Amino acid sequence: MTTLLQSFNARTGAPHPEALSASSSQDIDDSVRAAHQAFEVWGSSSGAQRAALLRALAEALEADRDALVPWADLETALGAVRLSGELDRTCFQLRRFADLAERGVPFETLDDPAVAGAPPVGHPAMVRQRVPLGPVAMFAASNFPFAFSVLGGDTASALAAGCPVVVKAHPGHPLLSRRVFGLIQQVLQAQGLPAGLVGMVQGAGVDVGVALIRHPLIAAGAFTGSTRGGAALQAEANARPRPIPFYGELGSINPVLALPKALAARGAELATTLAGSIALGCGQFCTNPGLIVLLDDPESDAFIEQLTRALAAQKPHPMLTAGMKSAFDAGVRQMMDQGALALLAAQGAAPAPGPHLLQVSAARFIERAALREEVFGPASLIVRAASQAELLAVLAAVGGSLTVTLWGADDDTPENQALVRAATAIAGRVLFSGVPTGVAVTAAQQHGGPWPASSAPMTTSVGDAALDRFLRPICLQDAPAWLLARHGVPC
Repeated sequence: MTTLLQSFNARTGAPHPEALSASSSQDIDDSVRAAHQAFEVWGSSSGAQRAALLRALAEALEADRDALVPWADLETALGAVRLSGELDRTCFQLRRFADLAERGVPFETLDDPAVAGAPPVGHPAMVRQRVPLGPVAMFAASNFPFAFSVLGGDTASALAAGCPVVVKAHPGHPLLSRRVFGLIQQVLQAQGLPAGLVGMVQGAGVDVGVALIRHPLIAAGAFTGSTRGGAALQAEANARPRPIPFYGELGSINPVLALPKALAARGAELATTLAGSIALGCGQFCTNPGLIVLLDDPESDAFIEQLTRALAAQKPHPMLTAGMKSAFDAGVRQMMDQGALALLAAQGAAPAPGPHLLQVSAARFIERAALREEVFGPASLIVRAASQAELLAVLAAVGGSLTVTLWGADDDTPENQALVRAATAIAGRVLFSGVPTGVAVTAAQQHGGPWPASSAPMTTSVGDAALDRFLRPICLQDAPAWLLARHGVPC
């Protein structure tokens, strides 16, 4: 395995003087075995115990804000304001899952009393409840160093479900990850909980992640990142002698379909809003609007001019890593090689990329699969369609997306119904106003979608239902009174 791990200044590329050691095979095995031992305690913990831990973790993050935010900014260049807000969101997630655990959501049961008589009408007494899966391998994301990282939503929801977690920290912010992990260990010690309840491994290569997902005591995997990386880990999860569920939130191009009616009413306003969304966070959002679908229409022509001017005024900050900047440049070149015309190719101020806007016909977009690949960064591809049928064909060609945005589908018409059907067929979330960047942590949220947006489109990685990923249904038939008296809390 790789033996060294290096932190870099995201703005200058300068390495931090402290070299870190990557986790060895023994480190990984020790972390997983410690999580497995902790599961004996945590799997049968009460909602109150889980809530107390999650709230204490939120308090620890808030208390260390003045140190955590500068470390995060150094390693990601995302800016102190954005990162402080993300820390708030992370604490909100922790407390929300604490509330769910305290309310007994993980322990909800379905009572199906016995019915006298022969089958199929008659049946024994049955109770359906859920049990936690076991230790979860959690793969932290690069672009959200708090909210999708060591103490992010996957960790919070797994702990609320009764599952220990072993985090594979992202190599883009190793020093921040180490500090957050130190806070976790302090909280666990203060509450008298096993240190192995939350473990962490690190490494810049793929070997650490592969070893973690292969470990026979890991019961599930949760991942946020690229389609390529997620697909590789999912293959490993499926290839195990005993396959495990793998919940990957992967790549997405998040189409924004703008109809002439909406553009005629608010074209300039929508162009400004969309330009800000494309460049937000240097385009490093999983919900970044990478595809703009327009009809061939004078309103669309005017909108493209407005969007080009608005996007040219954006000044993205440096990308998270030099490797991501190289991948972004390669992705833009690939779109041009596939026939996309560059409408805007701003140079930016090194090492920050400039925003890019490209255009292609619907026919070419449908024909060339390479044009449908995610370009992670401040770029968007305009697809011009000649008809309603081509609009539908473009959405079908996307295949799977976290989001689809429909501007102008406000009236109940056969055409709009067809667009809504097409959007819901490929997306986990359909918007009718606003932009897709920004994912609310709430009860109705669905952050997932058909492949390649996610590996398990029936689940969400954001919102209350994220808890469900780490709970397995089980039926208790003719259970004794003492077991039913536990009200869904596992033994």
